Amino acid sequence: MATVENLSEGTRLYRNQLITIEDLQSFKVELLNEIKELLKGAATPGTKEWLKSSEVRKMLGISPGTLQNLRISGKLPFTKIGRLIFYRHQDITRLLRV
Repeated sequence: MATVENLSEGTRLYRNQLITIEDLQSFKVELLNEIKELLKGAATPGTKEWLKSSEVRKMLGISPGTLQNLRISGKLPFTKIGRLIFYRHQDITRLLRV
């Protein structure tokens, strides 16, 4: 098998190891199709994936203390970014089903 060039001592690059433009185009099509499939399963338009504490309290009709108790007990997962606390919409929906 013919080598294209020596990359470093002892390392050879063969033609069957090269990526062609056709390979890249095929990969691009596959990647775009996978992204489209993932986006189909994303949250419905108008539904936010992440909610602030005030939005969750309104949605559940609870006080700040009750929301804090849900966090502390681990019943409602959350993410804290700086001083803000966010909750995933699907976690709140799951809590309502229980």
